[in-house]
Amino acid sequence: MRSPSDQATDWASAYHVPVLATEVSGLLAGLPSVLDGTLGGGGHAEALLAAGARVTGIDRDPDAVRAASERLRAHREAGTFRALVGNFADVGSIAALAGEQFDGIVLDLGVSSHQLDDPLRGFSFREGAPLDMRMGTDAPSNGARLLNSADERELAFIFKEFGDEPRGYRLAREIVRRRAVRPFATSDDLVGAIRGALGARTGPPDFARLFQAVRIAVNDELDALERGLPMLRDRLRPGGVFVVIAYHSGEDRIVKQAFREWSRACICPPRQPVCTCGGTARGELLTRRPASASAGEVARNPRARSARLRAWRSAN
Repeated sequence: MRSPSDQATDWASAYHVPVLATEVSGLLAGLPSVLDGTLGGGGHAEALLAAGARVTGIDRDPDAVRAASERLRAHREAGTFRALVGNFADVGSIAALAGEQFDGIVLDLGVSSHQLDDPLRGFSFREGAPLDMRMGTDAPSNGARLLNSADERELAFIFKEFGDEPRGYRLAREIVRRRAVRPFATSDDLVGAIRGALGARTGPPDFARLFQAVRIAVNDELDALERGLPMLRDRLRPGGVFVVIAYHSGEDRIVKQAFREWSRACICPPRQPVCTCGGTARGELLTRRPASASAGEVARNPRARSARLRAWRSAN
């Protein structure tokens, strides 16, 4: 008998390897309609379709929507799957979803394997890659423009808050100094600044962390998540399940706080003498602690190492 870990490989593709696909399918099992708010290569969507759900997938990256539509063509032609370009954080502005509700919602945050591996997308620190980092055409800027225009304080905030870099001001000063001589254009420019500010011993883990910080800022990922979670929650039918996979501590913290707040019977300020919120929880936590990928899954897909899955169910 195949293990759940082995079965998860069924949903992998050249475009993307979905993380915790078996766990996502289990949490959303039996739900008639599911919104996949981060469609990517369609791995999670395919697993949900195989379980009998009707799936609507949205993604801000048109390339991802095209790839998933082709991959899941049979389901699309059968009327059980559709793919739309759109940002989950702005679900209310997607005309095709006006007024729609779902029995389940899944978000797999961060970037896809394809986005990381495509040098032209500029998400990685491989030599000569353009500093783009946009997840979709809706991003107002790109990595190069951000690094060339943000002031020292903003850059320091990005590296400290999104990259957990205690020497963020030192790196920000180095970037401002270097761009006065030559604008930042490729990954080599940012790698050089990191080494110049933080020392020659910096290596791939540091580059990955600090490139990720720039990517988060370019795509406004944390603010978008904070804005989008309640809007998506309100698209759930009674008893609907909301699953989120996060890869960054800031993302996971936002999801954790939102799910906990929605599960509290009273959300009035602690010092308020009388409850005015109605005292009724919006739903319940399904994961007291986040689920993480198994050792076997991490061995096959190292990018799963930092994944944290949380789930919540709306009240009936």
